Order: sequence, then structure tokens, then C-alpha cells
Amino acid sequence: MQESSQVDSQVEPPHPAADVLDHVGYRLKRAHAALRAAMDQVLREHGLTVPQYACLEVLAARPGMSNAELARATFVTRQSMNVVLRGLQDDGLLTRPSTVDHGRARPATLTGEGRRRLGAAQAAVYAIESRMVQALPEGRLTALLDDFDSITRALTD
Repeated sequence: MQESSQVDSQVEPPHPAADVLDHVGYRLKRAHAALRAAMDQVLREHGLTVPQYACLEVLAARPGMSNAELARATFVTRQSMNVVLRGLQDDGLLTRPSTVDHGRARPATLTGEGRRRLGAAQAAVYAIESRMVQALPEGRLTALLDDFDSITRALTD
């Protein structure tokens, strides 16, 4: 007699796939890794990392964000963002007050040099995004972005 804990049960994949390399999650991760590698390469020429670039990009659009807000917006931990902010501040790319009147949040703002460095790096990063968009069939970008939003909602709701 076979014990129930030893029963072999095969879990069905969520969609037809020859192997794990054909799963949606794997392909999404592969695309992300390709994007990250391309960004790492071009940002190195501007003396920036991907998290530093993301921080500058977000601060340009929303000046005065706190460490915690920036961490959420750029998908890193608060501890990692603190290191990113310190490095950007040491390089003269942003400013933060040493103290605040209330609370602990120290809002960050880009300096002139931060805006200049971001502008130079944006051209390289936007060229990568253009390559991605050009690889899509005509008219598929809006649907792809909607699909990404649907995937996000399915995993976070």
C-alpha cells in the first residue's frame, strides 16, 4: 500500500510549454535581463548605475520625494535607496537638507549638474527603449503596455 505522501502528482503548467524556458515568467525575466544589461552598458559611460539613473529620472519628474517614496518608485529597498541618494549627493547630482523641521523625510532635489547628467544619459536610455518599441509589430505598443498593467494587477490585487 502506497502512502499518500508518496503519491506522484504532476502539476499542470498554466499554459502549453515545451519546457521552463517557454514559460511566460521566464521570458519576461529574460527580456528584463536584456534591458538591464543594455542599460548597464550605456549608463556606465555616464558614470551612473541603473538605480541611480532611475532615481534621477523620477526626481526630475517629481522633485522633493523622500527616500521611501523614491525607493518605491524605483523598485529598490529603502536601505539601497539611501546608498543611492548618498552617492548622488556626494557626486553633486542632488541635494537634500541635513535636517528637516518635522518628521524624518529629507526631500531630494536635482542640482544643475544632476539635470545635465540625466539629460546626457536619457538620450542613451531612450535609444534603448526605441529599439524595444521598434521590435514590436505596428500598433502593438498600447496593447503590450495594457498587458503589463493587467499582469501587475493580477499579481498585486
